[in-house]
Amino acid sequence: MATNRDIQAMLSELITLTTLEEESPQSFKVRAYEKAKLALEAHGGDITALSAAELTRIGGVGKATATKIRELIDTGTVDKIEKLRAKYPPEFVELSKIPGMGPKTLKLVRSELGVENLEQLRAAIDGQRLRSLKGLGATSEAKMAKAIERLGLTGKDTRTPIADALPLAERLVADLEAMDEVSKARYCGSLRRMSETIGDIDITVASSKPGPVMEAVRRHPEAVDIVLSGDTKTSFLTRTGLQVDVRVVKASQFGAATLYFTGSKAHNIELRQRAMDRGRLLNEYGLFEQDEDGAAGEPVATGTEKAIYEALDLPYIPPPLREATGETSGELPDLIQRTHMKGDLHYHTDRSGDGRSSVADMVAEAAAQGFDYLAITDHGEDLAINGSTAEEMLEHRDVIAGIQTSYPDMTILWGCELNIGPAGGLDYEPDFRALFEYTVASVHSHFDQSIDDQTRRLIAAIEDPTVDSIGHLTGRYIGRRPGIELDIDKVLDALVANDVALEINGALDRLDAASDVVRRAVDREVKLVINTDSHHVSELGRMEYGVLTAQRGWAPRELVLNSWPKSRLLAWVESHR
Repeated sequence: MATNRDIQAMLSELITLTTLEEESPQSFKVRAYEKAKLALEAHGGDITALSAAELTRIGGVGKATATKIRELIDTGTVDKIEKLRAKYPPEFVELSKIPGMGPKTLKLVRSELGVENLEQLRAAIDGQRLRSLKGLGATSEAKMAKAIERLGLTGKDTRTPIADALPLAERLVADLEAMDEVSKARYCGSLRRMSETIGDIDITVASSKPGPVMEAVRRHPEAVDIVLSGDTKTSFLTRTGLQVDVRVVKASQFGAATLYFTGSKAHNIELRQRAMDRGRLLNEYGLFEQDEDGAAGEPVATGTEKAIYEALDLPYIPPPLREATGETSGELPDLIQRTHMKGDLHYHTDRSGDGRSSVADMVAEAAAQGFDYLAITDHGEDLAINGSTAEEMLEHRDVIAGIQTSYPDMTILWGCELNIGPAGGLDYEPDFRALFEYTVASVHSHFDQSIDDQTRRLIAAIEDPTVDSIGHLTGRYIGRRPGIELDIDKVLDALVANDVALEINGALDRLDAASDVVRRAVDREVKLVINTDSHHVSELGRMEYGVLTAQRGWAPRELVLNSWPKSRLLAWVESHR
């Protein structure tokens, strides 16, 4: 039975495949699917209970799209998607993530050079054959080669961006937890540790009846190719070639199993050594006393990860920290938690050209999250299509002020996401920028500049007295756009010197600044801000992903300024300028 999540996944795939078919992300059909997807996100109700006629009453859902939704609900498949999948297999679709490989270019290299996958594309680039095609040249060829390298697509092992893997893992876990035979389920591996890309998905299930669970896994719509079928473990491949491993353990072993399969390998080695130093054995079944023969004896702790850590004389170590980078050898910082977050300081409405929810709706959602403060930071005028003129921003301020009266307990700041130009220039005149109550400055263009030029560009923005924070530092999209290259140390030093905050953007396809940069920032005591960069009311869940990325970078609560009480946050904004 299809769920709301399955319908959203189907529409996402339709958007991707139709973009290739129509050779444009702006085609009528693509825009129709995008509009329907957003409308259903905002709907909130059970879509599967609606008829095709009822679906079309939701603004944004057309008749053709409604028919496909019902087809998925009623049959489990959509004929249009099946035909497009046959025409555009996953390895070909993956090429569309490479900068410069738009749908028209993809069709060109396919028809002229027979390129169907990454290996063939690399061979064509190495043979300098792309430059012979109309519209391409040596420069385009070199840019693609560099993008492939920076995206990490050169190795034999394909890795999946977290933005693609995590929603799938969450759907699979939810489906398993809905079974009567399952008491608990959890995704593990590098995905649970919040790695930016993952090799496969590991899921651990607690159940006393593994048979029905394994059968359900083998029959799952995502399982298009069964790799391993066992009594307590099943492995399958999805349509995109991503492997999913599902293991069933006893409820009493669930903690040990999730600890083991979460990893990392190096972290597990440190734990096993720590157990041995105490005369114990640690494995995927639990922590045991070691008998005289060196075998596992009486169990010490098995059911929960926390109990195992305690038995090893360690505090509970959150999964993002489990990388053998010091977490088992010393005291952990007072890590930032989702419950600490008191506001969002990078937040869009439909005042931005790419915003999809009204000011009223976005503020209401922030209030529902329990935020004490909120900075509405719609795009500045220099960002093509999505930006607003000074006059429009002043009108926007009036709208925000009007809504503020309905939320006396939450302070709403009139802000702006300023666009950092190629030389570090910002939107509007300085006097007008100074009127904003909070600003985030971000790179949205000119990604091909040298490291020195990009570094100077960022520092120029940081030194501007109207800038409060730097948003999504490199401008990357994980697995799709590498982002700018810069001298991180110089930028971090500039942030400290100018008392400007560094954003950890919670959008799964960004997670920018990356966790390794966050760790270096923490070492310098750079102020941090964790934001959702939401453009729609459905996106506030990104805060959790931002917090987990911050944890992976060992970020303490004290450095995260939007965990501060409102009075302290507002005082900082005033004083650091």
